[in-house]
Amino acid sequence: MIESFLELADLFPNAITSGIIMSIACSLIGVYVVLKRVVFISIALSETAACGIAAAMLLNIHPLIGSVALTVMVVMLLSVNYEMSRIPRDAVLGVVFLLAAGLSILLVSKSGFGLHEIRAMLYGDLILAGSHDRNVLLVAITPALIFFLCFLRPITYTFLDRDASQVMGLSCRLWEISFFLVLGLVVSAASKNGGALLVFCYLVAMPATALLLTRRLAAVFVISLVVAIMSTLSGMTLSHHHDLPTNQTIIVLSCVVFAAAFMLRGLVLRLEARGVRLGNNNSNDK
Repeated sequence: MIESFLELADLFPNAITSGIIMSIACSLIGVYVVLKRVVFISIALSETAACGIAAAMLLNIHPLIGSVALTVMVVMLLSVNYEMSRIPRDAVLGVVFLLAAGLSILLVSKSGFGLHEIRAMLYGDLILAGSHDRNVLLVAITPALIFFLCFLRPITYTFLDRDASQVMGLSCRLWEISFFLVLGLVVSAASKNGGALLVFCYLVAMPATALLLTRRLAAVFVISLVVAIMSTLSGMTLSHHHDLPTNQTIIVLSCVVFAAAFMLRGLVLRLEARGVRLGNNNSNDK
């Protein structure tokens, strides 16, 4: 397997770099996606980014321009206050997801591309990432990630303790919109090669795995990051060794890691409960 990884690194260095960049950005930002319970927003934005890519290819412009433009529009739509509305935000997200998914197919059907190009456009193929794709990822994701890390504290207070953030004078609405704009930019940049499913996996599966293993926020970030990078490298190596689709291999491997963490968490809880019962029984005997 080590030989397969070395061969992969020699043949597809840009794909590995692109995968690591996407895994780092999405796994860190995804922690707040899971904590805020806005998982459906991430898949809606991923599908919107794919729709923007399809529209850009049809209009013969750069895919990132179409992806970012459409994703930012959706982010601004989601920033509207729905608390007083008869329609919840989830319903709007559902309509956005359906519209983006259907429109993507309609757009590529008129693009003149073949089946392979259409599949790569909508679902991504990380192994095909070149130096240009790597550079676009760096240019688009690096500023967003720097902004996220620099303003991690107000974003954390806004998402985890809204009352405390208001007491501190923080504008919760401003920081929420800022976070979703960062999320939209990262999703837009990553969707070109990662595709909607892989980006959604990075945003949800890795942070969820980390949250199963620890409650400390700093540890959650570290574990999510490590799981994302290891799943990416292992998935790409397995896909190369066994001639499997790269993105889907990473996704399945990530879900397997999540399942293992879920079972480990359940085992720990049972052992703790058994220890409590034994402690109570010993106290009663005395």
